[in-house]
Amino acid sequence: MELAWYALLGAFFATYLVLGGYDYGVGLLLARRTDPARRRAALNAVGPFFLGNEVWLVAAVGLLFGAFPLLEGELLAGLYPAVVGALAGVILVTVGVQLRSRPAGDRARATWDRVVVVGSLLAALGWGAVLAGMLQGVPLHADGHVAGVSHLFTPFVAAAGLAVVALVAAHGATFLALRLPAADAEPTARTARRLVPVALAAVGTAAVLGLLSDRVRAAVQRPAVGVLLLGLLVAALLAARVALARRRPGLAFAATAIALAVPVALVGATLWPYALVSTVDAGASLTVADAAASGPTLRLLGWLTVPLLPALLGFQAMCWWVFRGRTDGRAPVYW
Repeated sequence: MELAWYALLGAFFATYLVLGGYDYGVGLLLARRTDPARRRAALNAVGPFFLGNEVWLVAAVGLLFGAFPLLEGELLAGLYPAVVGALAGVILVTVGVQLRSRPAGDRARATWDRVVVVGSLLAALGWGAVLAGMLQGVPLHADGHVAGVSHLFTPFVAAAGLAVVALVAAHGATFLALRLPAADAEPTARTARRLVPVALAAVGTAAVLGLLSDRVRAAVQRPAVGVLLLGLLVAALLAARVALARRRPGLAFAATAIALAVPVALVGATLWPYALVSTVDAGASLTVADAAASGPTLRLLGWLTVPLLPALLGFQAMCWWVFRGRTDGRAPVYW
């Protein structure tokens, strides 16, 4: 039962990272020196989805609190700088997108655009650091508490955070190539093609630093699975580059979505049966079974989750169906 709930938690967070990832990718692309009309067009493309995408984060956090209370406590304690940074980024993106059109002046709107860029960068860096911090282990002591946060400031964590930023930027550019009008989509597709090699280089750097890290090598329980999933990530990015070159933005978007989901699966699969690995006391490592709530609690949570999941999937499908196709500038928006 614990495995099913852990897999569901991973699926919720991976879905959030894929859907929220193109929000933050579009936000990062606002940093380009483009005219206000193009920045507004980019936000129009992502606007109908970004609030609904964040629902998956709320669902993942709720599942973490309910099904894995011990993991929630130590995860937040051991990685709270990264978690706080990521949540601050989420808030800045939400506020910036919704308030940018309240002022009439271009200068004020440009300021809010910079807020969206900073928020997108913080969110991508933060979630990348959370995943990397889990993969390299935390100083979890026998009393069940994590000591300090300095373990989070390592070359591997920094490289993994930047790799997620690069993945998010490529994903956002691919999303715009799929959503913008055809005349505007081609320049964005070229940007996406240039970003894919950057993402490959960033992922490769993080992988090399992970292989060189004593902490990562000690924490990983199934290195062969990690290598296979890393290969899948690289293959997805290469497939995205080929699809973009052939003007198939839909396939490219699916490929970058897979690339963003793989890191979550990689962390969960390579650490299994552990949820958190201790770097100071092997006996203090927290297994998924130990981190899970009691059987009656999980069964009660099941009665709440069973109707929630179809509702989330149905809402997401409805949004994509209603706002399918390329934007044409006629949709009623306020950002």
